[in-house]
Amino acid sequence: MKRTLIVLLCAGVLGACTLDPTYQRPAAPVDSAWSATPAPAQQKTAQTAAAAPLAADVGWREFFKDPRLQKLIELALANNRDMRVAALNVAEYEAQYRIARANIGPTINASGSVTRERVEGSTSAYSSSSASVGLTSWELDFFGRLRSLKRQALEQYLSTDAARTSTQISLIAAVATDYLQLLSDDASLRIAQNTVDADQHTYDLTVSMMKMGSSSLQDVRQAENSLASARSSLASYSRAVAQDRNNLVAEIGAPLPDDLPQGPSLMESEDTLADIGEGVPSDLLARRPDIVEAEHTLMAANANIGAARAAFFPKIELTASAGSTSGSLSKLFKAGTGAWTFAPSISVPIFDFGYNRASLDVAKIEKDIDVANYEKAIQTAFKEVSNALAGRTTYVSQVAADRDYVNSAQQYYDLAQARYRSGADSFLTLLDAQRTLYTAQQQLVTDMLAKQSNLITLYKVLGGGWAETIAVAQR
Repeated sequence: MKRTLIVLLCAGVLGACTLDPTYQRPAAPVDSAWSATPAPAQQKTAQTAAAAPLAADVGWREFFKDPRLQKLIELALANNRDMRVAALNVAEYEAQYRIARANIGPTINASGSVTRERVEGSTSAYSSSSASVGLTSWELDFFGRLRSLKRQALEQYLSTDAARTSTQISLIAAVATDYLQLLSDDASLRIAQNTVDADQHTYDLTVSMMKMGSSSLQDVRQAENSLASARSSLASYSRAVAQDRNNLVAEIGAPLPDDLPQGPSLMESEDTLADIGEGVPSDLLARRPDIVEAEHTLMAANANIGAARAAFFPKIELTASAGSTSGSLSKLFKAGTGAWTFAPSISVPIFDFGYNRASLDVAKIEKDIDVANYEKAIQTAFKEVSNALAGRTTYVSQVAADRDYVNSAQQYYDLAQARYRSGADSFLTLLDAQRTLYTAQQQLVTDMLAKQSNLITLYKVLGGGWAETIAVAQR
């Protein structure tokens, strides 16, 4: 028994060793600063953002201030099937980790049996009973193979959890983008409806003027064409709004409730997104979940190399039991019926046709692949953030120019309409003014959608939406 305790003690001490390679995080293959450099006229936007908190520190309720959108995101997080699958994947890998952790310790079983048999030609039956407690095939982890597998399972679990976070962030951004698309098409629908009303009024006016002899049939036909085109746009945007609602329902995973709070229009949505700071590229290594996921996958591959190395060394297993055996069940636990077994075994790899060497090579190659994937994830993140930053510093000026364009086109249309009624200008001038105004209004809607969508993309690619802050959670 004393020797057994010594063996177990040595197993515990030696089991702490590992053959895993020393892990070193690969260098980030990107610059130390973002490539998007704002022009002098856009410095104010960049300076304001620089003073704002980092995106990963801003909960999605803080970033999206629109109560209607907040409710939609809540529904999506509760009902979306992709989120459900991601959460189940995390639970599965957590269970796999517990299995790997359990393999390190011995499995102790209690067993009992009663046997009664009779041999042919004998007039009596033979009975035997036994009861024992023991462990079977407990691998003494001298070279850390099981611990390497446990670390691999842990890193795979953490990688899957980061993937769930990435899915959550992507879902939040997708719901917000689809919601903005609905607001955009709804704004375009209202513009189309106003254009139809204006064109109908122009058509009626032209017909009246033709009857009075101050307009021609050609003017009437041109007004009719313009009205038909506006009606076509109205039908197109009506369809788009209905499809946008269907997209939201699919994204959320549940019907849209009737008690949704009122939300702002697209033109009012500029004030519903909070300011966020971009930080520096090195912040992404810890704040962007797809990079965290790739690094945990890399660390799992690193641990797998340790397990592959340990396969070259002897494998020691221990089987032991202690109990009682007797020919009579009534005497099973009486004195003199004790029994025990202790059977250690060792298996030494001698020749395996290169199996262990090939397994180690596979583990090393898989690690090299994961290093490349990790570096690629960083490069992709750098590109996405740089592009979104370039958008943030230019869309402000673009939307401002669009507003000036709309104001100028509206004045041009009002003037052309007044001059056409007085007979000072031809119908072609009025028609050109109508088309110019419609184009300007639609351009403003398009660029406003692009600007707001870009801000959502920036929030997403900076790793925003990890969790609610304590202050927001208490609301």
